[in-house]
Amino acid sequence: MGEKKMRSVKIFADSTSDLTPEILAAYDIGIVPLYVSFDTATYRDGLDLDTRQLYDLVEKTGRLPKTAAPSPADFSAAFAPHIAAGQDIVYIGISTELSSTCHNALLAATEFPPGRVEVVDSRNLSSGIGLLVLQACDLARQGRSSGEIAAAVRALVPKVRTSFVIDTLDYLYMGGRCTALQSILGSLLRIRPVIKVIDGKMLPAQKLRGPRQNALRSILEETLQDQANIAPGRMMVTHSLGQEDAEYLQAELAKALPSNEIIITKAGCVISSHCGPRTVGILYLRKQALRPE
Repeated sequence: MGEKKMRSVKIFADSTSDLTPEILAAYDIGIVPLYVSFDTATYRDGLDLDTRQLYDLVEKTGRLPKTAAPSPADFSAAFAPHIAAGQDIVYIGISTELSSTCHNALLAATEFPPGRVEVVDSRNLSSGIGLLVLQACDLARQGRSSGEIAAAVRALVPKVRTSFVIDTLDYLYMGGRCTALQSILGSLLRIRPVIKVIDGKMLPAQKLRGPRQNALRSILEETLQDQANIAPGRMMVTHSLGQEDAEYLQAELAKALPSNEIIITKAGCVISSHCGPRTVGILYLRKQALRPE
């Protein structure tokens, strides 16, 4: 008897992975969008609403939207054609500390034969997820099985470093993450918080004062202080309507780390609704796991 033929693997993520349309097309990545709602209007993140339209709606309504995970039925509908075509699936989703998205994907996975759908909790957000997704794509192209890919990505989860500098406290205030007094004082003192993802949660790490350029230099310098631990390969600079700042960081990182590929991506509606315009971050994989800070 001949050897059993290994099934090909389709890689899925959700819209919070913030990968560009070009990357999604090049790697044939499936996306299941989260939802963004203003009053009675509900939009699919990245499909029915983009980031600039999101900010226009926030300005018009004076409040943040509600965001919601895809339902188990959404995942089932996305996965089913690929299972029927003989593919296995690896889905990598936003941290379970931030959303029920992975939980709903797990419920959907039970509708298919055991082992056909692997669900990986990224314990991260934005292109911190995207870095893991692209690693999974590399492994899928090497012909690895869904189980092997999922295990390898889970081992990388604690090695992702995610750090964002936020330009305005308005969105943190509207989202209930700081008080009105903190927002007012922060604006007067030109405070820009640095948010990091630690153990799956968004946590404030620093409060930077002064001109925006100082804040950008600060997160750049902190990244380069970790240079010996940065894994070779891809790094991400992700922004929300902060293209010029992202290009500055990309250029500086490229000079310091010429062997790494520095990719600029844009934050989608769900991530942007938490952070606000001109947020910009640096995301990369470390050679060793992050220690709690």
